[in-house]
Amino acid sequence: MTTLDHPDPAEAAKRKAAEWAASQVEDGMAVGLGTGSTSALVIEEVGRRVSAGLRITAIATSEASHSEAVSLGIPMTDFAHQPHLDLTIDGADEVEEGTLHLIKGHGGALLREKIVATASSKLLIAVDPRKLVKTLGSVFLLPVEVVPFGWETTAARLRDHGFAPELRVNDDGRPYITDGQHYILHCDLPKSGLTPEQAAAALKQTVGVVEHGLFLGMASRVVIGSVDGIQILEATRTSSSSLK
Repeated sequence: MTTLDHPDPAEAAKRKAAEWAASQVEDGMAVGLGTGSTSALVIEEVGRRVSAGLRITAIATSEASHSEAVSLGIPMTDFAHQPHLDLTIDGADEVEEGTLHLIKGHGGALLREKIVATASSKLLIAVDPRKLVKTLGSVFLLPVEVVPFGWETTAARLRDHGFAPELRVNDDGRPYITDGQHYILHCDLPKSGLTPEQAAAALKQTVGVVEHGLFLGMASRVVIGSVDGIQILEATRTSSSSLK
């Protein structure tokens, strides 16, 4: 048997979500393109639709996504020429059931992701079922982007708040550097004892913090892929579809 006979279920689920999300892009839209493994599949599908005649412009949330989009012939722009986006499609590390609050940023692009999402009329999140959680922070740590200068003091302030921060490093032990030339601290949200809203406020008030990976009340809709089809989640209701 080949891998084609037994496709990876997680990969198949991501592709189902990505294909449906990409189908929501309409002719003439200005679109935000996310970062991460599922977003890469979205960009691939959007690129296929562009080659078939779809007319859009796009802004990517990372250099990697921008490069992928350009390689696929997707017309790219910037906020100087396109200050508002109709739709952004992105992934997430965690999606809290009911609220659709998110943790994002393990792809290292949380600052640009939040800028792009904030500039969009709608934020559509595409994930596989593993990303659904009852409580934020139950699976993933919370990425917090910080200024490199004095990051140790920033980490100390976050430690005082109970976030138990740890510096993200590359395989060689050197600090991971974002596209914005910042560092990332991974924080333990449950250890802080704060609600997501309280945590977001505390992080924004901490000198040295550039942005955090809590995306609260920002997702318009979440599409969850599975090998059998997709499920659409909204903050006020849940509906299912068995699109193949």
